[in-house]
Amino acid sequence: MSELKPVTGDVAELRRVFSCFPSGIAAVCTLTDDGPAGLAASSFTTVSIDPPLVSVCIQNTSTTWPVLRGHPRIGISVLAQDHESLGRQLASKHGDRFAGVAWEATSQGAVHVHGSTAWLDCSLHAEVPAGDHLIALLEIHRMSADPAAAPLIFHASTFRRLHVVS
Repeated sequence: MSELKPVTGDVAELRRVFSCFPSGIAAVCTLTDDGPAGLAASSFTTVSIDPPLVSVCIQNTSTTWPVLRGHPRIGISVLAQDHESLGRQLASKHGDRFAGVAWEATSQGAVHVHGSTAWLDCSLHAEVPAGDHLIALLEIHRMSADPAAAPLIFHASTFRRLHVVS
């Protein structure tokens, strides 16, 4: 193990350390009057069975979250390994984040990406301030999954694929 270093404001080193934890990528999306709006979240996690809750962490500077949080339903799509370009599009600050993306919306406006490994239809349950982010707790109302679809993984600041060991 390398020598443990104190956290002294070295943001690059802290990000490098955080990047060692692999995570999936979730598309967090809703339907607005102007079409779909969404963002990519690598901080998606399950929270509770009763009530059914998941969370995503959102930067306080996000201009997309204020749009999403104002709608009755928010769709979560756990991206599949073939969604690497979509992961980059949704993380981009410029351009049409949904160009060339196959998606559909529920009657209440949750947007789901085709080909994902799981889909959740959620509403905002609570927000918790957390440093330079906020933790959005989302209550699940409906769900579906395709466990056979391999997930997209984010590790060491790059997209990766799972390798199945038999």
